Amino acid sequence: MGARDHSLPDSAAAFAPGSVSGRCALGCTYVVVYDGGCNVCRKLVTTLERWDRNHELEIIASDAPGLAERFPWIPARAYNESIQVVRCADGLTSQGAAAIEVLIDAMPKGRLVSWIFSLPFARPIAENGYRWFARNRYHLGCGEHCRLRSPDTE
Repeated sequence: MGARDHSLPDSAAAFAPGSVSGRCALGCTYVVVYDGGCNVCRKLVTTLERWDRNHELEIIASDAPGLAERFPWIPARAYNESIQVVRCADGLTSQGAAAIEVLIDAMPKGRLVSWIFSLPFARPIAENGYRWFARNRYHLGCGEHCRLRSPDTE
């Protein structure tokens, strides 16, 4: 689906990282919302936390209370389909491979890798690969949580 532009309220609120009652955690550039019940997703989050040396990411599980109120433009089913990344400055929202591209680019030295997305056909190939992986993650180590879901996430 890619990125959509959504403006956030003008008032800035400082709150503890991981909270969902307001905009972004103080000092964060992006909010990452992932499926907290998915083992594959949790492994990705562990890697992101290790790579996020500049503390640019606020990482939240999709089952956190208040998430729908905080990001009303993101449908609930989207959290089961793919990772969601919201840019704090303006609410620009990315999902799937586009979100992974944003996250790679935000990491220290990430631009050494993210340039690959500028190659012809790289983004569609990455999105198709992401969608395949998301549909099949319950076969790839996600665990019981994902086995309970329908494999048709599109």
